[in-house]
Amino acid sequence: MSKFKDNFLWGGALAANQIEGAWNVGGKGLSVADVATYKPDLDVSDYAGHNKVTSQMVEEAMTTDEIQYYPKRRGIDFYHHYKEDVKLFAEMGFKTLRISIAWTRLFPTGEEVEANQEGIAYYKSLFETLKEYNIEPIVTLSHYEMPLALSVKYNGWVDRKLVDLFVNYAEVCFKEFGAYVKYWLTFNEIDSVGRHPFTTAGIIPDKCVDYSLDEAVYQALHHQYVAAAIATKKCHDMIPGSQMGCMLTKLTTYPNTCNPNDVLLSLERNLDNYSHSDIQIFGKYPTLYKQLLKNKGIVVKMEDGDEQILKEGTADYLAFSYYMSRTESADPNKEKAAGNTIMSVKNPYLASTEWGWQIDPVGLRISLIELYDRYNVPLIIVENGMGAVDQLTEDGKVHDSYRIDYLRSHIEEMAEAVEMGVDLFGYTSWAPIDLISVSTSQMSKRYGYIYVDQDDLGNGSLKRYKKDSFYWYKKLISSNGEDLD
Repeated sequence: MSKFKDNFLWGGALAANQIEGAWNVGGKGLSVADVATYKPDLDVSDYAGHNKVTSQMVEEAMTTDEIQYYPKRRGIDFYHHYKEDVKLFAEMGFKTLRISIAWTRLFPTGEEVEANQEGIAYYKSLFETLKEYNIEPIVTLSHYEMPLALSVKYNGWVDRKLVDLFVNYAEVCFKEFGAYVKYWLTFNEIDSVGRHPFTTAGIIPDKCVDYSLDEAVYQALHHQYVAAAIATKKCHDMIPGSQMGCMLTKLTTYPNTCNPNDVLLSLERNLDNYSHSDIQIFGKYPTLYKQLLKNKGIVVKMEDGDEQILKEGTADYLAFSYYMSRTESADPNKEKAAGNTIMSVKNPYLASTEWGWQIDPVGLRISLIELYDRYNVPLIIVENGMGAVDQLTEDGKVHDSYRIDYLRSHIEEMAEAVEMGVDLFGYTSWAPIDLISVSTSQMSKRYGYIYVDQDDLGNGSLKRYKKDSFYWYKKLISSNGEDLD
């Protein structure tokens, strides 16, 4: 008998900016993702390098139609292949698909009075296709694809104006797509503003003239918390029975040793990680978080009523990504390991992927237990997977046993957490089909159950091929997580 609920949501997760392509089709405007360049020489020890954005880089991107070195502009052409791709997801037995809406397909600059009808028509057709196959959509409103115009004009979410602009965009989504979508998410990995401020919040560091980058990050975060809370309340009002979640990058951190200094450092990292979901689930700033800001000399500008807004717009569930754990040490000379746009101390007990991400299935069980014990709200894992170089054989096969091993080990730990009493209602692996990676904009870093014939420079037929993991995941879903062989 399966340990998972009968209506457990098995599926996959995607982001519009990494799959859709068609960057200048159907009235779409430029997003921050359209500035991201292919970085073949980015060392795995310098993942922060993927986010070194300047005003000059943005200006250059705005004056070119180049797509070879701006890979997110082409994606995998999901915009034109979505019916074919959804059919493949349905063949696997997907119960759900997590996707995002590209803000710039509806509002090209973010400030238009009326929404772009071509963009609305595209997403309605996508949702109709999902409905045809009984696949429940989980929709992220902002997944690293905010309008570039708002970044250039206002330095992104540093400006309070973006709260109203986002809420307006969200209301249009609820009005137009509410009949199709029950489960929503506001911001993808909201905690990532500090790790990559441009990608997540449209902050261009050289525009931080009258304030520091740190001040910009915390101000932008506050504006996103407020916008999320307002959008959550409006979602409930406009779509009866809807559920709005918040999303966290779960960065479970271990001390490298039992040295109290290592333990203290890992505690600080974990508290910082939790603070973002604390604000959105408990509806208030944690006391220690407020003291942290004070100690940093940072004053977050709040308007009258902001605290009440946070209190009244709390999330219904917690969604999180989990790829790896991290380890911290007070010793600066410890060997480092790469991760999900972060660096940490290498854990000698764990294996690593080709991109240096350490593989820790037990860490997922630990994360589930900690999150549920802290928040006591339903949980869903909305990203989990491994990037690898896949080889397509002459007969159109991909033998990715390494991916199956990774996913199996993590799902086994999920089952153990559920047996302990954790309320887990879904799992959407990242990603069900190959796409453009976030950090390096590579195609060769593949995650999917479905291989897409395209290389890092955009060469290829875009033909889709089923990998061995496709059939494995199909079997797993049909058994509700029981058959892991």
